[in-house]
Amino acid sequence: MLLKWLFGKAKPIDMTKYLIVGLGNIGNEYLKSRHNIGFEVIDYMAEKFEVEMTDLKLGAKGSFNHKGKKIILLKPSTFMNRSGKSVKYWALKEKIALQNILIVTDDLHLPLASLRLKGKGSDGGHNGLKDIESQLNTPHYSRLRIGIKSEEKGYNQVDFVLGKFTEQEQEKLTKSLPDCSEIVLCFTQMGLDRTMNTFNGKPPKERS
Repeated sequence: MLLKWLFGKAKPIDMTKYLIVGLGNIGNEYLKSRHNIGFEVIDYMAEKFEVEMTDLKLGAKGSFNHKGKKIILLKPSTFMNRSGKSVKYWALKEKIALQNILIVTDDLHLPLASLRLKGKGSDGGHNGLKDIESQLNTPHYSRLRIGIKSEEKGYNQVDFVLGKFTEQEQEKLTKSLPDCSEIVLCFTQMGLDRTMNTFNGKPPKERS
């Protein structure tokens, strides 16, 4: 496998490395906001696997080993609409294969706390995904979408995504974090297709 998709020429890559990127905005004013659910997933995994996240160039980064794979966790510090800059930089620096990148993001079109893993797709109006596609020069990258859909009509979309979860919403989202972690680990061990078949559209009790 070669990194032609980024370098424009052949470069060696490490197929045992995975880059897991949680999208969000830095700053205390954005903590626990709907747009920052990707950060919450990374924070959950960092705590679970005792990973120290260090502020480095373009993001907070940490890593751990799991069953022969090196899993790199990343929270971009570029703000949402420049997320791709951080993703590209660390993919190149760590020599990550395109198929070993997983983006964790909120999705306005999915019911609250529902999870959907995909290997490609449009940005759906999400500025973070739009910039990642631009920087990687392809829509063919894996993304784990976490639903934050509102049942209200006529709401302001920007205010909504930058707003805080209600207590009930946050409780429901928090309960989904172990499933997000499980999906990430399955992705690194079994690949995209088998992970999608295992998790997509199935409640936790039906997953095997």
